[in-house]
Amino acid sequence: MADKSFHVEVVSPDQELYSGQATFVIAQTTVGELGVLAGHEPLLGELVPGGFVVIVEENGDRKAAAVEGGFLSVTGERVTILADTAEWADDVDVAAQRSALESAEPGSAEFNHAHALLTAAESLHK
Repeated sequence: MADKSFHVEVVSPDQELYSGQATFVIAQTTVGELGVLAGHEPLLGELVPGGFVVIVEENGDRKAAAVEGGFLSVTGERVTILADTAEWADDVDVAAQRSALESAEPGSAEFNHAHALLTAAESLHK
């Protein structure tokens, strides 16, 4: 199955969040949500504020991270996510983030952050 996998990196200015092999990546860009499989045509996309990235690892495990803008770079062998900020969604307090989303001004940094965490957490259960 190695021929159907590719290298993925998720980095932000202050940390490398992920580096490993995956079979599928989903990202929210300014032109829409896109999925990437091995051998995908090269592209550069801008990530949306308040978005998420999903990584399906070779063993089938699914990881999701909330991302706050940045860029997605795809080559035939590699996907690099250069996020302004990125945070794993594993331990998100969904109720707290829903409350934060409801009380925040749409488009604000607080709104985008809560939205990113909620959508990333929800994507883990799809």
